[in-house]
Amino acid sequence: MMRIKYWKPLIALALALFTCAPATAAPALGDPLSALRGESGRLRAVIARAGSETERMLERLFPNALLAHAARVPGLYDLGSPASDGDPLVLLSLVPFEAKRGSTLHGYHLGRWPQETRAGSRNEYAPPEGFVEVTREAAQMRVSPHFRLGDFVTHDQADVWPKYVVLRTPLIDKLELVGDALVAAGKADSLRVMSGFRTPEYNARGVRPGGGRAADSRHMYGDASDIFVDADGDGRMDDLDGDGRVTVDDARWLAGLIEQVEVQHPDLLGGLSAYPATSEHGPFVHTDVRGRAARW
Repeated sequence: MMRIKYWKPLIALALALFTCAPATAAPALGDPLSALRGESGRLRAVIARAGSETERMLERLFPNALLAHAARVPGLYDLGSPASDGDPLVLLSLVPFEAKRGSTLHGYHLGRWPQETRAGSRNEYAPPEGFVEVTREAAQMRVSPHFRLGDFVTHDQADVWPKYVVLRTPLIDKLELVGDALVAAGKADSLRVMSGFRTPEYNARGVRPGGGRAADSRHMYGDASDIFVDADGDGRMDDLDGDGRVTVDDARWLAGLIEQVEVQHPDLLGGLSAYPATSEHGPFVHTDVRGRAARW
């Protein structure tokens, strides 16, 4: 059993998480599409690069000409099969990482990943496989019942389209499971993404004393999000611990909930930290799916 750092949620909350089934159960183990729908059973998108193991699995499940086209032309493709909630299951075929020219891709500024520089030679992470192209229309597409593709794009270059994002579906899967845990704890599943993917160029702006960003941030690899719960729609964290105030303790409460989700779903283990409010935003929690526990 992993060490629990955040103790604010009560023991009753932990019991609720282990005994209450989510509103939408995950597909049965015999369902060949269950792996595509994730542990939450809620994923509506499959993200794959041409020639990858995921694409080969798709070719077995969906033996039609669509995938051969997707291998040549990255984009969004309806797989012709419903997700667990009846909406279409969609393939997001990646623009290869190698298509980037210097710091840009088709006019969109990305910057350089640590692996592209000598300074990043000791970086333990693999570079991204590629990028999801995000048009204005695609930004509205739901990748799961509670999250749109546009929720994860970098917060700059507002007038530049298409945008490009690195995104991993285990992160979306984890966020949906956190929503289920909120409901089991008697809270609203109004989880919001404050920051998803960050391009290296954008991330570098906060890598300085007091800047708060790591030079090799997981946000650059598409498997991290800064999140908060916002049922009242004011754009800030709700009072989750019931003390009548919104403080870092509410972020710690949410972090404790996420640790319980990780206990139930160890394949989605990752980094976790609670952050206080600043003049620009309320308290929030960083969570990711790097594959090992990290706390700071």
